[in-house]
Amino acid sequence: MEPDLFTAAAEDRQEKDPTGSPLAVRMRPRTLDEVAGQQHLLKPGSPLRRLVGEGAGGPAGVSSVILWGPPGTGKTTLAYVVSKATNKRFVELSAITAGVKEVRAVIDGARRASGGYGKETVLFLDEIHRFSKAQQDSLLPAVENRWVTLIAATTENPYFSVISPLLSRSLLLTLEPLTDDDLRGLLRRAVTDERGLKAAVTLPEDTEDHLLRIAGGDARRALTALEAAAGAALDQAETEITLATLEQTVDRAAVTYDRDGDQHYDVASALIKSIRGSDVDAALHYLARMIEAGEDPRFIARRLMISASEDIGLADPNALPIAVAAAQAVAMIGFPEAALTLSHATIALALAPKSNAATTAIGAALEDVRKGLAGPVPTHLRDGHYKGAAKLGHAQGYVYPHDIPEGIAEQQYAPDQIKDREYYTPTRHGAEARYADAVEWTRKHLGRNRP
Repeated sequence: MEPDLFTAAAEDRQEKDPTGSPLAVRMRPRTLDEVAGQQHLLKPGSPLRRLVGEGAGGPAGVSSVILWGPPGTGKTTLAYVVSKATNKRFVELSAITAGVKEVRAVIDGARRASGGYGKETVLFLDEIHRFSKAQQDSLLPAVENRWVTLIAATTENPYFSVISPLLSRSLLLTLEPLTDDDLRGLLRRAVTDERGLKAAVTLPEDTEDHLLRIAGGDARRALTALEAAAGAALDQAETEITLATLEQTVDRAAVTYDRDGDQHYDVASALIKSIRGSDVDAALHYLARMIEAGEDPRFIARRLMISASEDIGLADPNALPIAVAAAQAVAMIGFPEAALTLSHATIALALAPKSNAATTAIGAALEDVRKGLAGPVPTHLRDGHYKGAAKLGHAQGYVYPHDIPEGIAEQQYAPDQIKDREYYTPTRHGAEARYADAVEWTRKHLGRNRP
């Protein structure tokens, strides 16, 4: 018996006793129109709509697709919808348990079905990134000749985990994490729908908000937590899922944190001030509060980049590259793994030597410019490349520093109005001590700071 995504026996059991299946299974959409989120993939004429027979006619065949996205964003759900809506033969394999033998059996069956009674086969392959190169190679002839239409799902970057020949023969569809609005609609539907909780309980706004924080864009996680909390409420003869019941059920306290209100800015401010004060433990506490409350990791990463320049600067020249690298990594991986990267950067910044010299330097320079202390550029520094510049005295008398043995020419660079201003006052903290020595030496050789 060939593998099937949802066997007839399981479907019969679910129809007779829907409560026997998890809430996340019962609430799976039956049509593409019921899918939460991913609307960018569900437009008329999209590959997924063609897979279920919407606009699939004409000379252009249906393409194989690779669904790439975080857990709980709907990859298996989309396969389920296709299995229910398509008139094609539908087969499922999991890369965790299947091998080349199983793949070849499906392909042979697809060729027989196509040649014997004109039935096309859709193969859903879950976690394709777990297949070796040889196992993925075994799919190529079937995909290329359209003996099967492949729907492959992966949580890993397919450019690294799927072989290039298979990628080139398939359409890559990227699923996005579900938004709070997507999940909110799903939760409310699950509470009232006959397939769900049948309005046996109500879901107050504060409990709903905490469910969204717990979910982190994962529909399966949200529905699993909802089902557990509803069960606990009903066991206690309650008709409302209170925040306390949810906290007790999922063992995660609701963090007092409003992403659009004062808490958002207060906790972010406390994080930065703890880093500035070199209290690594306090900094990690505030970071954890922001993560647990579902703060956008990109916002946290941006604050760390600012801190690296504002409060550390040249006392640790590696601070800014670490913060920038963290921001890039966070943008690529997202939560939950991004928590590790943000922790890495926060610890490095909190324990780094501190200097705000770069901050005060640009502040002082900007203040002078705003006061009108700009002045004309000295003539020997002006552009001398255009015709007639020499007649104006531009670039005349300029000394090329590379012609000087010490690499510094004693000449005036600043406008007259600020020629004696010193904006940068380095500390002796960490690596900035080296810059302090360099500033003293260069100012001396520029003809400044002389008794």
